[in-house]
Amino acid sequence: MTQQQAPIEQFGDIVKAQRKHKSWSQDQLADLADVSRPTVARIEGGSAVSTATLAKVAQALSIEITLETSS
Repeated sequence: MTQQQAPIEQFGDIVKAQRKHKSWSQDQLADLADVSRPTVARIEGGSAVSTATLAKVAQALSIEITLETSS
């Protein structure tokens, strides 16, 4: 049986891929998003952080976050 990634883990993978695509270090992304480097590392590792923090990082990377509800 295959385990699915949690949404926060998927977001972490996207953040890491986009950061690397832009050739940014975690420190650079942290500065642009006004968060700490350990926070960027936690996000990329799939740990939960506040929605405000997620929004800052997404904005710094110019990516959009959408929420889906299950029916």
